[in-house]
Amino acid sequence: MNQAKPFNWLGWSSFASLLLFWEFGARATPKFELYFPPVSRIFSALGQAFAAGSITQHALVTLARFAEGFLLAALLAVLAGVILGYFRFLHSLLATMIELLRPMPSVAIIPVAILLLGIGDGMIVSVTVYASLWPILINTIDGVRNIDATLIDTGRTFGLSRWRILWQIILPGASPFIATGLRIGLSIALILVTTAEMIAGSQGLGFFILDEERAMNSANMYAGIVVVALLGYVLNRLFLMIESRAMKWRHGMIARQAA
Repeated sequence: MNQAKPFNWLGWSSFASLLLFWEFGARATPKFELYFPPVSRIFSALGQAFAAGSITQHALVTLARFAEGFLLAALLAVLAGVILGYFRFLHSLLATMIELLRPMPSVAIIPVAILLLGIGDGMIVSVTVYASLWPILINTIDGVRNIDATLIDTGRTFGLSRWRILWQIILPGASPFIATGLRIGLSIALILVTTAEMIAGSQGLGFFILDEERAMNSANMYAGIVVVALLGYVLNRLFLMIESRAMKWRHGMIARQAA
């Protein structure tokens, strides 16, 4: 049975100490308050923004774009990764193109996306799909290619169809790699959504942060950054919780093998 992970008192204590240092440091040097307002003022601005409903609307827009982009990227990348991992010829055919496109900073594609798709949700979602697709694709390919060929040959010997081999052997075997790619892609998707909103958005948390910075409302700007950070933390924790439940069968198998 998995034991609950102990609460990280040391980590949270060091984080609280940093906030306290920020609070008293900002109050001790008023000339820097425009750039680093006290933490209490940031959270006060955050509370006012939530009470007014403005930041909630921006957060919902960002979440909708994030969900659409990430889910599309996951679907396309896992499907393409399984195909490329299973059919070696196709992987060899496309490997050079993948290795050339994958390292390119994803923000560099934003001007191209604006040129082709204009300014709007379609552009932001497309950029998010492009950016978060690569880690999922690469990890899925590696996961499929690391499956013991004997397992697939055994499935064929027992007369399993290609669909059943995919569903019962390939996907379960590659699932740890796929989960790793999804977790990396999740954080990249949130980064690209907010970045694209800063560059070409009229709604969303990225737009809110940049708009408040331009208006010199630094407390509101930091409040938007806090919301993005909290979203990233919550999404990551939710993913880990879902992954833990979905991969429970694998943890049990490893435990039985180690016994």
